[in-house]
Amino acid sequence: MRDDIRIRVAVADDAETIHAGLKALATSMDAEEKFVATVENVRRYGFGEAPAFEVLIAEADGTFAGLCLTFPIFSTWMGTPGIYVQDLIVETAFRGRRIGERLLHAAARRGLAQGARYLRLSVDVENFRAQAFYDRLGIRHARDEQIHMIKGADFDAFAEGEEP
Repeated sequence: MRDDIRIRVAVADDAETIHAGLKALATSMDAEEKFVATVENVRRYGFGEAPAFEVLIAEADGTFAGLCLTFPIFSTWMGTPGIYVQDLIVETAFRGRRIGERLLHAAARRGLAQGARYLRLSVDVENFRAQAFYDRLGIRHARDEQIHMIKGADFDAFAEGEEP
């Protein structure tokens, strides 16, 4: 098989493609009702004055094949920066070509070049295929911590509330 996969850093003109990929991921997880991001959100927060994230796009013969969305993080306990993989998407037609693995390696290389010393991500508890994939790559489940979150109106109320 000819290797025609190209991985590149996304630009603002890719906002619609990124949004479509993220929406497809939500749909594949039966979570489309949770997906409320817009193309403008992607454009504003990914390509504005202070980008909140970076996206690597995989293409096969110029066709969108997948993406990896990351952002910088920092571990106070390790004392080092890292990268957080928020989303990894591979289009169904391109699965089995190690595109997800290539995207993760490319993201890790970019992170390392910028000083990152670790990679972190979370996986939906029911996404067993993704869990097995990450495990196969040596990206293990951290059993010593649990993610907590507050969002929406609850976050707004918390942020605007008075400190005790």
